[in-house]
Amino acid sequence: MTVRPSERALKAAAAVSEERLWARLMEMARYGARPDGGVCRQALTPEDRAARRVFVERARERGYAVSVDPAANLFVRRDGGGNRSAILTGSHMDSQPAGGRFDGIYGVLAGLEAIDAIGDAGIALPRPIEVVAWTNEEGGRFAPGAMGSMAWSGHTPLEAFHDVTDADGTRFVDALEETLAAEADLDRRPLGGRPHAYLEAHIEQGPVLERDGVDLAAVTGIQGWRWFRVEVTGRGAHAGTTPLAGRRDALQAAVRAIEALNRLMADPDDVVRFTVGRMVVEPNSPNTVPERVVFTIDFRHPDLDALTRLGDRIPEVVAGAVRPCEAEVVETTANPPNRFPETIVSLVEQCARALGHSVTRLPSGAFHDASFVASVCPTGMIFVPCRDGISHHPDEYAEPHHLAAGARTLTAALVTLAEGDD
Repeated sequence: MTVRPSERALKAAAAVSEERLWARLMEMARYGARPDGGVCRQALTPEDRAARRVFVERARERGYAVSVDPAANLFVRRDGGGNRSAILTGSHMDSQPAGGRFDGIYGVLAGLEAIDAIGDAGIALPRPIEVVAWTNEEGGRFAPGAMGSMAWSGHTPLEAFHDVTDADGTRFVDALEETLAAEADLDRRPLGGRPHAYLEAHIEQGPVLERDGVDLAAVTGIQGWRWFRVEVTGRGAHAGTTPLAGRRDALQAAVRAIEALNRLMADPDDVVRFTVGRMVVEPNSPNTVPERVVFTIDFRHPDLDALTRLGDRIPEVVAGAVRPCEAEVVETTANPPNRFPETIVSLVEQCARALGHSVTRLPSGAFHDASFVASVCPTGMIFVPCRDGISHHPDEYAEPHHLAAGARTLTAALVTLAEGDD
């Protein structure tokens, strides 16, 4: 069934302010600002807490209710009539250590702009709309990412993350409690809920929209992923005196394992996404044979069968490649591919076209909080172009008019959903 935006939805979208949205994005970019123009605002740090406080104050200026749950997911609510379930929109506020000014935070501020525009247009809705800032989507400080939406959706209990530590040894639960203590003035709400629908606006983080000259994308779904931690154990030895034939070099073994995994993941169609993103070598001395190596695997695929088949072979391939060393392979997180409902994808398309924007359909290669929310309620995403497809980098950039087009489409879609039946 195709759902088209109403006149009220288009009126609300017209009230979106490109200037206000851009000013708020630049305001947020000051928190964790890097000298190279990027942002380092990792989850549950002082910089993150400062940005969250600004978000709270901007919401309170408009009279919205603000609350926080035990995972520090932050909610801003524009009330609607009756007791009907809310429409949810948002993204995350944390960044990569050398991140940009738009990833995640755009979806949060686009949501805030949407409810502001609805109010500016004088439109009353039969449902509330809530804007959420999910905790620790990036996973740059505490891995895995998306802890907030995982805990909210029931994918993983919040307690499972408590003892995860960052590079400095700080536990996630301690950083979480510090943030919640700083927000003691906010109303508390329980984890979870059952929204009527969820929409997340985001920069594409890829080159397709810019290359094809398209304003927006209605996202069709998110590919699945499996993350692994591999620990290779050998024996430390003197680099100058130990013969090669008798060595148990953990780094050389890890290299063999990665080469074998590259062969396993070889794909002539270039659909597989396989990445070794982090490696720790011990004792990390220039004249000592490495004794221990830990590396991570990020494996993604849009097809569940391929994700299962190839992912299940990773432990055996690693074990065969590291001999005479030993290896332990632990799967740290996983999520199957999901496809967004046709009604939501079509709604995004209809809203974009009604507003005069060109639009296409795209799958998401990156994972988002939407991937976990999709298990709870009908979910969709809106992508806007980013320059050269660059993201997770200080050079990340999106044009103000594209960001505004995404916010207008989001606004029209939120109003249409809020007007819909249960």
